[in-house]
Amino acid sequence: MAGPVLPPKAPAPPVSPAPPAVIADPGALGLAAFAMTTFVLSCFNASLVNESVVAVVLPLALFYGGIVQILAGMWEFRRGNTFAATAFASFGAFWLAYWGFVETVVPHLLRVHQLYQATGLFLLAWTIFTVYMTVAALRTTVAVLSVFVTLSLTFLFLTVGAFARSDTWTEVGGWAGLVTAVVAWYASFATVANATFKRTLLPVWPLAGPPAAAAPGSGDE
Repeated sequence: MAGPVLPPKAPAPPVSPAPPAVIADPGALGLAAFAMTTFVLSCFNASLVNESVVAVVLPLALFYGGIVQILAGMWEFRRGNTFAATAFASFGAFWLAYWGFVETVVPHLLRVHQLYQATGLFLLAWTIFTVYMTVAALRTTVAVLSVFVTLSLTFLFLTVGAFARSDTWTEVGGWAGLVTAVVAWYASFATVANATFKRTLLPVWPLAGPPAAAAPGSGDE
């Protein structure tokens, strides 16, 4: 004897994929951390502030220029922005290395009078890195490219000043660093203002390049 015929089960409703997580642009944060720390140190390099209080830059280098920039770099990796991730993580490490250099290397080398060589080598390595990042910045925005051009000059002048033991070149590097800080602050301001108002308040002038390569300061969300 045949059993009762059951109606076919209704197909399960399609499951909609979860919307991708929205990550805010960390470029404004990374640029602000870089700008402020660069500004404070450059005031000393340019001889605008007495060097007896130069230690004030160390906590700023450790927490804001260092840790915060590295965090910004990690968020840029999450966003798929290779250029910004490399830049922020590297310059965050630069400020941490600067803090460690002043705290551990400088006291030792002051006794053997070789500090200028160590400082020059340290700055030369960062000059090389910044110059090739400047080439990559040609595909970002004018604002970001300007940061890297002025920063390359800053590192170059400071490197010459260190190796030549020239206060004049170091002061030139300090003034170039002040210009770098102002440009970076502008790029940070533009990024956060454009994102907050959802329109372009401050231009950053995107350069030719694929949309996926948008750099910090592009204002894209």
